[in-house]
Amino acid sequence: MDADSNLARIAGAIAEPARARMLCCLLDGHARTSTELSVVADVSPSTASAHLARLKDDGLLLQVAQGKHRYYHLAGIDVAAALEALLVVAGVPRTPFKPATPARLRQARTCYDHMAGALAVELHEHCVTQGWLADAGAGEYALTTTGENRFAQLGLDAAPLRKLRRRFACPCLDWSERKPHLGGALGAALLQLALRQGWVEQDLDSRALAVPARGRRRLLAAFDMVSPA
Repeated sequence: MDADSNLARIAGAIAEPARARMLCCLLDGHARTSTELSVVADVSPSTASAHLARLKDDGLLLQVAQGKHRYYHLAGIDVAAALEALLVVAGVPRTPFKPATPARLRQARTCYDHMAGALAVELHEHCVTQGWLADAGAGEYALTTTGENRFAQLGLDAAPLRKLRRRFACPCLDWSERKPHLGGALGAALLQLALRQGWVEQDLDSRALAVPARGRRRLLAAFDMVSPA
C-alpha cells in the first residue's frame, strides 16, 4: 500500500465522529476500557467494540490486558502528535481526565505485592525518563547499568530478584491513574524498601498506603526527584 492510500485509510478511521471522540479522550495518556469509551463516544458497547477493532487494526490504538479487563491507549507519540495537530485546526479544547477513585486509595495503595496509585505512577515515569528501566520486549523491563547502580545505592539488590520464578520487572496498568506503575519482582522489592524506610505505611484494614509528608520528601529525595529537605 502506498503512502497516499495509507493516509486515506487512517484519515477514514479518524473521520468517524465516535472514533474521533475515543481517540481525543485517550490523548491525555490514560488508558480506558471499551465500556468507558462507549460512554465517551455515546454508542452501544457492541458498536464501540467494532470501532475499537478498526482503530486497533489501523495502528492507532493498542490493547492492554490487565486481569479480566481490556484497556485501550494510543499506539504511540506519533499518533498523539497527529491528533493534537488536528485539534489545533479544529480549535476545540479537550476535557481533562478526572478519576473517580477515592483520594486515599488514589494516592498510594498496594496492587498485589507492589505499589500502585499516583505516587507509584510518578516513580515509574521517573525511572523510565531517567533511563534506569529499558524495554526488554514482551512487556518486560530490564535494568540498565545506571538503573542497577541507582537501585543498589538505595539498598535494593537486583541479582536475587532475577532468580525468582516470576517476571523481573514490567509495567502494570494502574486502574485509578490509567498509566503504568512498576510491577514484577522489582516492583515488589521496591514496595518492601519503601515500607522499611518509612516512605509509606501499610494500612491494616485496606490496600491503602499512607504517605506521611516526611516520608514522601525522603522518597522523592532518594530518587533524585527533589532536593533533600
